Amino acid sequence: QVQLVESGGGLVQAGGSLGLSCAASGLSFSTYLMGWFRQAPGKEREFVGGINRSGGRTYYADSAKGRFTISRDNAKNTVYLQMNSLKPEDTAIYYCAATATGTYRIRIGDYEYWGQGTQVTVSS
Repeated sequence: QVQLVESGGGLVQAGGSLGLSCAASGLSFSTYLMGWFRQAPGKEREFVGGINRSGGRTYYADSAKGRFTISRDNAKNTVYLQMNSLKPEDTAIYYCAATATGTYRIRIGDYEYWGQGTQVTVSS
């Protein structure tokens, strides 16, 4: 079955950096659009950014632009989220997600598969 497994979360001070990984299995990874979402305590899950199948195009929520970078390695079936200049408001559980359809997807309902999430905590 399809599995998405995030890793790399943890505790970091404001202004610091953290890199997340999401390893995929059970699907033809290079044919899937990948996305990152996050959910802060008491808030709805929100889109962070996405990457197309080849890795040649990325797009981000305004909150992530200029600070976060998404990349993928199709040979390793892995998508990455590099987060720099972290702020306390970036504290959330971060999820990766996959969809086989479309070329630009930012809604939760657009994605078919989800990881279990990894906690990112940014201290002030």
